[in-house]
Amino acid sequence: MPPTYENIVRAFQDITETAQEKDLVYIHYSGHGGRVKTIFPDLKGEGQYDEGLVPMDVGDDGRYLRDVEMTTLLKQMTDKGLIVTVIFDSCHSGGATRSAGAFRGSRNGGPDEKERPMDSAVADRETLTQNWLSLTQGEAQKNWLPNHRDYVFLGACRSTELANEFAFDGQERNGALTYWMLNTLNAIPTGLTYQSLYDRIKGQIQSQFSNQLPMLIGEGNRLVFGDEIQPLKYSLTVIKVDSGKVTLDGGLAQGLTPGARFALYPVGSDFTDLQQRLAAVEISNVKSTTATAKILTAEAGGVAPVTDKIEPGLPAVMEAAPLSLKRPVRLLVKALGNGKAQLLPDLEGQQVAALEKVRQAMQVNGWLVEVDEDQEGDFQVAVGNDGTYEIYRKGILLTNLTPALSIEDAEAPDKVVQRLVHLGKYQSAQELDNPASKIAEFLKFELVDEAGNPFPEGDAIVLKQDAAVSIRVENLSGHSLSIAVLGMDSTWEIYPLPIRGLDNYSFYYLTSHDKFEIGISGFSFPERAEYDTAKECFKIFASRGNANFQWLILPTLDQQLPTKAERGVQATRGTFNPLNDLLSSVGADIDEPPLVTRKANVPPDPNADWATKQIQITDVRD
Repeated sequence: MPPTYENIVRAFQDITETAQEKDLVYIHYSGHGGRVKTIFPDLKGEGQYDEGLVPMDVGDDGRYLRDVEMTTLLKQMTDKGLIVTVIFDSCHSGGATRSAGAFRGSRNGGPDEKERPMDSAVADRETLTQNWLSLTQGEAQKNWLPNHRDYVFLGACRSTELANEFAFDGQERNGALTYWMLNTLNAIPTGLTYQSLYDRIKGQIQSQFSNQLPMLIGEGNRLVFGDEIQPLKYSLTVIKVDSGKVTLDGGLAQGLTPGARFALYPVGSDFTDLQQRLAAVEISNVKSTTATAKILTAEAGGVAPVTDKIEPGLPAVMEAAPLSLKRPVRLLVKALGNGKAQLLPDLEGQQVAALEKVRQAMQVNGWLVEVDEDQEGDFQVAVGNDGTYEIYRKGILLTNLTPALSIEDAEAPDKVVQRLVHLGKYQSAQELDNPASKIAEFLKFELVDEAGNPFPEGDAIVLKQDAAVSIRVENLSGHSLSIAVLGMDSTWEIYPLPIRGLDNYSFYYLTSHDKFEIGISGFSFPERAEYDTAKECFKIFASRGNANFQWLILPTLDQQLPTKAERGVQATRGTFNPLNDLLSSVGADIDEPPLVTRKANVPPDPNADWATKQIQITDVRD
């Protein structure tokens, strides 16, 4: 059946009609994509464009399969309960041949300005309009399709980029996305999640076409060609291999510094199995959003590198932080007495032994270092009068750590260490800043009320539990920025705020002079008294390069408290998804440690093109 407009639409409709709930549907388009003068000016605006697939019969007066139509076709599938995967290996906008690769764009290389038929074989105009509005929430749409969690969408590139073709094997040309997808599936036929598949495709494409970045939307933790959901284990990705060195897709904006060590693993492997490591690498040079690392020999403290298997697309898992990034911890021996800072006499014999167990647990951890009694340290660990471990931050007792850890519990010392690592990463993410940034002044980040009026800058914003507010972001610079907006709350959780419905993202690509708002219709609290008043921080991270901000995500401490999504925090555009399984193992498990972000006192690169801004508020329970 030739891929004409009518045949493509009919194929979608036939599948939707015949498939049953929970059936798997896979849609792969490898061909031309283009931009065409919109036939939906009420949705897009006058003079704007629709993205479209180019059927073989488009000709001079035929029809494109437009993004608004595709949205309805996919919604009809997901409304029926079908498990849908969509792969588009095509350009999102006009362009021309680039280097040795050919652009998979529209036939004339630019937007199609011709008047095209207004009717649609998909649905009536009202249905198309309502479906589009329901998924975009009225926001300007920058991706080929609206961001939606009900399907997995893997696109060849961003809306401003080219999707390249190339003769990878020296013979027939293939789309880069399609070629590396098939290459990966042939090499690793089972057990891959879409996130792992995407990471390898991204690494391979970026190594050859640095201006083409594939995009992944939806359930990245779903198994390829399956319905099973796997815990996500995020890592950095190798995007270049050259003369004993590799380049990773993380840099200063993610807190990396020279000396950090990573292990390279095969795609889809178990990061806890040290025998699967292909090589160990140590960062030697860090830029804003990338880092160069040298491949270590076994004699230099690494593993014997399997050089013939080191390639772009491999996951890189951090194994050890440099000394400058380790959190100093003091084990605080209390004096006897009945005061708050003193110890009851009947605990005297247990105190030293309990702290020694924490000391031993810290020895096998790559992120903490003990300091002497004459040094304060970032954190202090002590024994309380109730026989539980206490953690202090700069001498102030942290009272909202749950559950309490008894010194009689054999697992408590390891859990204390896990908490210290979690708290250290949380604090580091709060402190991560670049005062020398060149772009901060061109980035607007403000909290506004229901009327659209900005709150005053500073830390004096107090909001009631049911307050309806919005976060407004605008890129005032002359170039595009990669951004993430994260929330940091009193449960020690760091969670991504959805941007235009997209809640599973390494970063969001905000073009020059574009803006958006994230609507928040209220805050909710855990059912505990100490949260009647709580601090909340919203922080934006921005860079000129492609930045992997997922490294900064943290679940609630010990995952004993419900996450933001589980507590019902509402957003008027999209839903909160804190990716609670992002770091399922934090702390003492050195086989799968988290990234420790840079402390504020590490001098930033004055030429680094990245910036942060934050909004601090106090939530008050109604």
